[in-house]
Amino acid sequence: VSAQGDTYQVVADVSQFEPPDIVVTTSNCHVAIQAEKVAEDGTVCDTFTHKCQLPEDMDPLSVSCALTEAGTLVITARRR
Repeated sequence: VSAQGDTYQVVADVSQFEPPDIVVTTSNCHVAIQAEKVAEDGTVCDTFTHKCQLPEDMDPLSVSCALTEAGTLVITARRR
């Protein structure tokens, strides 16, 4: 987690996954990123999991995420 001005930011490289395969969840001050690539035969061939705790002074209603064309997931949250 890095602080930039009045926002916190979490960055993750998920370029090996398609957007529908990526799930971001938040609970309290925690953010979880999960991604799973499933082969044509139904087997899971790649997974990604990252969990982090955001600082307590962040606004939980301001959490948002965006996926860049290069496959970088950027999660931001404003400070209170």
